[in-house]
Amino acid sequence: MQKLALHYNNLLKGSFELKKLNFLFVFQVNCPGCFLYGIPLVNKLYKEFQKDISFLGLSTAFENFDLNTAANTKLLVNNNTIIGHTKKALKNQGFDEYPYTIDFPIAMDKIMNNSEDLEKAILHICSINPNYTSFSYREQLLFKAHVKAYFEKLEIISMTFTLNQLKGTPSFILFDDNYEILYHKFGHIDSNELIAQLKSFVKTLS
Repeated sequence: MQKLALHYNNLLKGSFELKKLNFLFVFQVNCPGCFLYGIPLVNKLYKEFQKDISFLGLSTAFENFDLNTAANTKLLVNNNTIIGHTKKALKNQGFDEYPYTIDFPIAMDKIMNNSEDLEKAILHICSINPNYTSFSYREQLLFKAHVKAYFEKLEIISMTFTLNQLKGTPSFILFDDNYEILYHKFGHIDSNELIAQLKSFVKTLS
C-alpha cells in the first residue's frame, strides 16, 4: 500500500491533527471545479465526519504558477478573494468573491527549494516504483538520474502534488495514521459513493 508524502509549511486556517482516518483535499486557487464542486463537497463531508476524520485542504500548484500561490491562497482564506479562471466562472454565476465559507483547515503545499528536498524527492519516487529494488545497481543509478533530470526540468515543484504523482485537481485522498493511502480519487466523483466509502472506513476502524 502506497504511503502519502504530505508536505506543507504553516497552516493558513485552522489546525490539523493526525487521526486514525484523515482526509486530504488537494486544490488549486485557479481551478474552477475545485470551487464550484470540490469545496462544497468537502464542507459537506467535514460537517458529517469531523468527529471521526481529520480534514485538511491543501492548496497546490502544478501550472499557472503566477496565480496558484500562497499569497492568493491567503487572500482566499482571509477575504474569500478568487482569481483567474475561478473568478471568471463564478462571475458568470453573479459572484465577485467566493460565496461560501471554507469550513475545514487549509495549508499550502511545500515548494521544493533546496538540494536536501530534491534528494528526498528522488529517493521517494524510487521507493514507490515497484521494480526499483529488483533493478541492478547500474539500473538504479540510471533511474535516479532520470528522476533527477525530470525534477530539474520543472519550473516549480510542489512537493505533495509531485511526490504522490497526482493527476490534477481536485484530488481526494483518505489515509490512516501511518500515512497509508486507503482511498484516492481525482476529478468529479459521486458524493454518495464517497460518503459510503468514508462510512465504511469509519466503521471498520472504530
